[in-house]
Amino acid sequence: MTDTMDDIAEEISFQAFEDDCRLLGSLLNEILQREVGQTFTEKLERERILAQSACNLRMAGIEDAAEVLEKKLALEISSMKLEEAVALARAFSHYLNLMGIAETHHRVRRTRNTVHLSKSCDDVFGKMIQNGTSPDELYDAVCKQEVEIVLTAHPTQINRRTLQYKHVRIAHLLEYNDRPDLGHEDKEMLIEDLMREITCLWQTDELRRRKPTPADEARGGLNIVEQSLWKAVPHYLRRVSAALKKHTGKPLPLICTPVKFGSWMGGDRDGNPNVTAKVTRDVCFLARWMAADLYIREIESLRFELSMNRCNDKLAKMAYEILAKEKESEEHRQENGSQQPIHRVSKHLNNQGLVLPTQLPAGADMPACTELNDGESQPSIVEFPLTDHSSTFQSGECDNAVSVTLLEASSFQGSYEFENGNLDVDNRTGMVPASLSSSGTRSIPVSTNSAAGGLASPQRKSAESNVGKSTFDKILYPSITQLTNIGPYRVVLGHVREKLIRTRRRMEGILEGAPCSFDYDPSQYYETQAQLLEPLILCYESMQSCGSDILAEGRLADLIRRVATFGMILMKLDLRQESGKHSETLDAITNYLDMGTYSEWDEEKKLKFLVVELKGKRPLVPPTIEVSSDVREVLDTFRVAAELGSESLGAYVISMASKASDILAVELLQKDARLAVSGEMGTPCPHKILRVVPLFETVKDLRGAGSVIRKLLSSDWYRDHIIANHNGHQEVMVGYSDSGKDAGRFAAAWELYKAQEDVVAACKEFQIKVTLFHGRGGSIGRGGGPTYLAIQSQPPGSVMGTLRSTEQGEMVQAKFGLAQTAVRQLEIYTTAVLIATLHPPDSPRCADWRKVMEEISEISSKHYRSIVYENEQFLQYFHEATPEAELGNLNIGSRPTRRKQSSAIGHLRAIPWIFAWTQTRFVLPAWLGIGAGLEAAYAKGYKEELQAMYREWPFFQSTIDLIEMVLAKADIPIAKHYDEVLVSPCRQKLGEELRENFCKTENYVLLVSGHEKLSENNKSLKRLIESRLPFLNPINMIQVEILNRLRQDVSNPKLRDALLITINGIAAGMRNTG
Repeated sequence: MTDTMDDIAEEISFQAFEDDCRLLGSLLNEILQREVGQTFTEKLERERILAQSACNLRMAGIEDAAEVLEKKLALEISSMKLEEAVALARAFSHYLNLMGIAETHHRVRRTRNTVHLSKSCDDVFGKMIQNGTSPDELYDAVCKQEVEIVLTAHPTQINRRTLQYKHVRIAHLLEYNDRPDLGHEDKEMLIEDLMREITCLWQTDELRRRKPTPADEARGGLNIVEQSLWKAVPHYLRRVSAALKKHTGKPLPLICTPVKFGSWMGGDRDGNPNVTAKVTRDVCFLARWMAADLYIREIESLRFELSMNRCNDKLAKMAYEILAKEKESEEHRQENGSQQPIHRVSKHLNNQGLVLPTQLPAGADMPACTELNDGESQPSIVEFPLTDHSSTFQSGECDNAVSVTLLEASSFQGSYEFENGNLDVDNRTGMVPASLSSSGTRSIPVSTNSAAGGLASPQRKSAESNVGKSTFDKILYPSITQLTNIGPYRVVLGHVREKLIRTRRRMEGILEGAPCSFDYDPSQYYETQAQLLEPLILCYESMQSCGSDILAEGRLADLIRRVATFGMILMKLDLRQESGKHSETLDAITNYLDMGTYSEWDEEKKLKFLVVELKGKRPLVPPTIEVSSDVREVLDTFRVAAELGSESLGAYVISMASKASDILAVELLQKDARLAVSGEMGTPCPHKILRVVPLFETVKDLRGAGSVIRKLLSSDWYRDHIIANHNGHQEVMVGYSDSGKDAGRFAAAWELYKAQEDVVAACKEFQIKVTLFHGRGGSIGRGGGPTYLAIQSQPPGSVMGTLRSTEQGEMVQAKFGLAQTAVRQLEIYTTAVLIATLHPPDSPRCADWRKVMEEISEISSKHYRSIVYENEQFLQYFHEATPEAELGNLNIGSRPTRRKQSSAIGHLRAIPWIFAWTQTRFVLPAWLGIGAGLEAAYAKGYKEELQAMYREWPFFQSTIDLIEMVLAKADIPIAKHYDEVLVSPCRQKLGEELRENFCKTENYVLLVSGHEKLSENNKSLKRLIESRLPFLNPINMIQVEILNRLRQDVSNPKLRDALLITINGIAAGMRNTG
């Protein structure tokens, strides 16, 4: 029941899902009998039946009998030996994971089998045309759409990556099992494969034994690209293009990509001292290495496919020039006696024959580039010289086409000539023929400044073109001039491949410690998206002009779309740092320059100083300045940003931003670093300056967001800077996690809504476009929820064709772990943003609705804070009733769980705050305070207004629906069991009051929605929840018992491991963490 999976709200047939669950469950049971024994499996089944019976009684309303069975189950668990309890927890956890795999597969199957899928591009485009949107308006809106999904390393992914991969493989086997043509032997082999995968799951340690490094996290993000997005993106873009052509008559432009990807993995240093400038630099080069590696694989397959010889003049000219340069390069090697240049030979090849790095720096080792390719990646193919000299193939359909035979000049004026299918180069002169007229031809020298790229000198060209090319490489991939009958497309793509290999090797060298010098020949490498697109588009246009449209729209078009989406970095990396770090850095600078202490100045003095320095042309930071290690790290980060630039990096996000000076401080530090790097290079920095994005998180900062933006845009320098460098576009980020922990979910939602309205209005006043960046988590308490619903409920005018949103932790795998689910999610983003742009949701119908919202928000926030921050017993109650203190042992993230060394709630990060309450099934942060607010509104006679707001205002309806979903997933008897066993008697009354508060919230939410029971409008969700309870409830009871034992023996490593196993199991059952 992943909170953010949109299809969950739709009615589905459970028969196939239940069949898959039975199959996987029976296989696991068979494995357990073999691995653990018959006695254990009988005990497992007994506990499951007890839990199932208790659940059935509760659903029937027989509470007393259910409580008796639950107490019996808890008693049996409390008397178990630790080893037995751990084995039970592991078994139930694997059952829940397998059910989750079956559930995801069922959604994929339903999507595949549904003819008219809701929220798909075809569905939404058709409805919009029917409702009056003109085809041109629709087409322009889709083509101009800019959505960026930013993957973050927030520590909520509980499963080890190796387990995630095994889960994906099981999902693929379930998909194979759906084939109607499977024979008896195929079925038996499939069962054996499933048995192997599940056995491997059982025999694999579920626990991470060390904390991941930032590079580990970045590698996980890159693996999502390789695992699913690489396949999903072309499929998604084909569906968008097909739907556009069907409803508007025009396909999606080839390099138009409505959705792109960003990353925080290796760039988010807010509160994480492990993310350094070096880590950021290494992660960017690792991403570039992987991009080159993925493109090489595609080029290999494409070269094999594009064997034709017909092409247009431009492509023929490029092919001739490449051949001539290759010939010239070989001659220089022979003249210089460098037939075998000195090079580093890679020690091994992967199964696709691709050279891999021999060594990467610590923490930045190579991603698994060959695992889980979904059968799409093609094996490397050795091309042997062709012997076909057929002269029968001709074409008279395209202008300026090159034929495989010598054609009469009168038929093709100005065409290049091929003899016997070969591109002909004079081996003595290196000249290529150029047709002049019907009177004849002459030879012309090839320009060294052609599109293929020139070299600085013959010696340099000779060395660089053969770097790392071993004898084995030469046998496997002969040089172009050694091949006969090679077609022009293969010549051009071969050149692309060689350049990509050089690019990959350069990244390897940098990652292995070679200096990243500014003095190198950029023409020998691919550094930008445009450079790689140029030859590919040339091939595409040539095929189009020669009547090979159907071939051009295949693998070649897919590759062009991948390049347009992923570029040479796969996902541009955002940098994030807390505003206080920048103030500390400026303090060090101004103190060194005897200007005073920057942080002690008032806001106006800061702004005046910053604007004066920004207008100046000299660096502010002296090269000889001596600073603390923290300040040096900040300066080093800006230097790396200047070196890498906008081709590798996305935005610089300032967390805890609250003043205009916070943004200008970053602009100044960025400008200063670029001046320093530019001075060393002797030329201006090659890429654009990064956009600076303030992140407003707390309620106080959200309330002041509009004022901060107005203050910024009132500065002539800043406004001119935005227009000149960022196309008149301001990006603003709003945070859902800290605002929710600060004021409660309801009050935070309303403050976020108002802040977005104010920011949009502020930018509109200065005629500046705005993109809102939503820092949403996976759980409801951190802003999570169905993507479609979330976008549709934004304030009108806040989604104008542009949107950025984070996808965090376990949600990355849930939404994008399989190519099929990724395609569905990308379509949902596209259609939701399109509707919000062309048909924005309604504003509150009248001022009274805003007044009601203000009153509910104020009362709910006051009630929330009175318990969480003002009740003296709450902090200790929280520590006793939840496994919060033990979550730090999970090793699920590289950053600390607290911003400061303090036990206070205020210093605890939002993720462990919600994670802990999710484990106990109380999910307190998502609902606390809402009951009090709604009760007060009903007491004031707002019943009719509330029900009208629910029916007619998308924002209010989505807020109530999400709270209802959380309440449905909570379990009061389980939460009560935690209190009874773990909480001190003096604090158990607080737990009783909170449970009463929960019941009050449930009653008032149902009154507003008009439902009789929770999830009444979502029976699929209810049924999925109920199917998990017989496995989930026993794990909670085991966790309570282990916590009780651990707190009496805190140094026992076996108990600590056992607790972590139960945490994994509960996370699998709840389908989210924090």
